Amino acid sequence: MISTRQSDASAPVARADNYRFLRQYIHQESGIFLGEDKHYLIEARLLPLVRQSHLESLDALCEALRDGASPPLRKQVVEAMATHETLFFRDASPFEALRTAVLPKLAEQRKGTRRLTFWSAAASSGQEAYSLAMMLLEMGLGGWTIQILATDISEPILARARQGRYMQIEVNRGLPAHYLVKYFERHGLEWQIKDHVRQMVRFEQFDLRANMKNKGPFDVILCRNVLIYFDVETKKKILGELRGALAPGGFLFLGGAETTLNLDDRFIRDTYGSAVVYRTP
Repeated sequence: MISTRQSDASAPVARADNYRFLRQYIHQESGIFLGEDKHYLIEARLLPLVRQSHLESLDALCEALRDGASPPLRKQVVEAMATHETLFFRDASPFEALRTAVLPKLAEQRKGTRRLTFWSAAASSGQEAYSLAMMLLEMGLGGWTIQILATDISEPILARARQGRYMQIEVNRGLPAHYLVKYFERHGLEWQIKDHVRQMVRFEQFDLRANMKNKGPFDVILCRNVLIYFDVETKKKILGELRGALAPGGFLFLGGAETTLNLDDRFIRDTYGSAVVYRTP
């Protein structure tokens, strides 16, 4: 029977050695670094999986993982720990920097080929990539060759992103009303992004710790609010790979709490309003 004890310091739901094991396992499989104070997060993310898998407890889940659990269960553990918080036009300043400075500069540089390439490197359920697609259309670049790659470690969240269907509460978060009217259609309780926007984005499963030599070159990479979950060495590796995937003079957008400082000194740091953008030479 599944434990119903509340998760607090006085009544942990798993043995201390199993919390250590889970932290190490999650780091090994995904690169996500969890501090010793993240028991509550492990419990919140993994207890639903325990119930879904008909296991008795987190301890039982740990034993299954130690004993060589099935690949689907191992994959589900990693996907459960991945953070998928996102919204349309999240953090207004990066998109304002794109609209007013970065994209006009790139459009001028690429006017000969009329081709632009983008990578949303932690795409989650697709709002960031679709926000970018709609912005490009609003800027009159719909006649250009636009390639937007959107990746995430979780295949289930990507499957949802490919559908381009969102609940009312999701379109209420960050999406301007005129974008909703122009680029979405109502389907029952959900809003479906129109096909011509959805077809601008290609979704693929990808682990950011992997080699990126076959990715790019991209004019813009958005890798926002994901590096904060990795340890220093993993951050350095990912930043080096991202730099290699950018075209000369390409732009990297990180999250507001993220930086290349003391991690990769080969980026040039630009500021547009309140947005910090990193550029290759």
